[in-house]
Amino acid sequence: MDRQLLIICLLTAAINLIGTLAYAARIAGVRTRRIAMSFALFNILVLVSRTSNSFLGPFLAKRIETRISNGGGDALFGDFQLVLGSATLAVAIGIALVPTGQRLFARAIGYFQEHRSTVQLVLHSASPEGLRSIRDAASPPHIRQIRELAKPRGVGWGVLAANCLAQALITVGVLASLYAGYLNPEFRVTASQLSAVINGLATILLFALIDPQLSVMTDDVVEGRVSEALFRRTIVWISFSRLAGTMLAQLLFLPSAQFVAWIANYV
Repeated sequence: MDRQLLIICLLTAAINLIGTLAYAARIAGVRTRRIAMSFALFNILVLVSRTSNSFLGPFLAKRIETRISNGGGDALFGDFQLVLGSATLAVAIGIALVPTGQRLFARAIGYFQEHRSTVQLVLHSASPEGLRSIRDAASPPHIRQIRELAKPRGVGWGVLAANCLAQALITVGVLASLYAGYLNPEFRVTASQLSAVINGLATILLFALIDPQLSVMTDDVVEGRVSEALFRRTIVWISFSRLAGTMLAQLLFLPSAQFVAWIANYV
């Protein structure tokens, strides 16, 4: 793996790690009863994750151009598989860090409630005291929490499947569109622009089907109709469906790229 590919994989991993840990902010909001603040923190993290995803485009485009100019275009498929693999690995790590994340977000919510400044919160997190808080909050998943996954999930399989599909499309959108430009060089720019359509459909799916479910369940927890333990299990199951989505992206990558390459002829 060369330096350029390593940077792309690390950026992809960071994007997916942030996106996975964002779910822990919802758990922290339920624990602290600061629902609005936790949603704001969740939205900031999701915004950072999805905005950073757009920065992948130039790096990947440069990778394609470099490979083509050096006569190594056949190796691009393997490069993209490594990028997708880094996304799966990052989501798996993010799931393992959810207990740590919820403790950190609970402290962040309390700090922001006192100081009312996002800038101070960011600076505090980088200070020695903030780094000590990160160290003290570190906690691996307990065996008891893993066993509890066998209990009711809180959401149906249909919601989990929809989230899996949406996450797969978001993961594969930019990559498949750029690879489609390699497959159909005559309409390379058109193919690359189609990633916005794929990601847009996936985002609509997330906001229309997944977020309302979690929002309603959050209200139920606050009102005492649903236990916090069930809510935590739901978040973990949603995270697992995200992990499954990144795995599904591996299977969808080549068919999606071929489809985008075909569509580019008729747009």
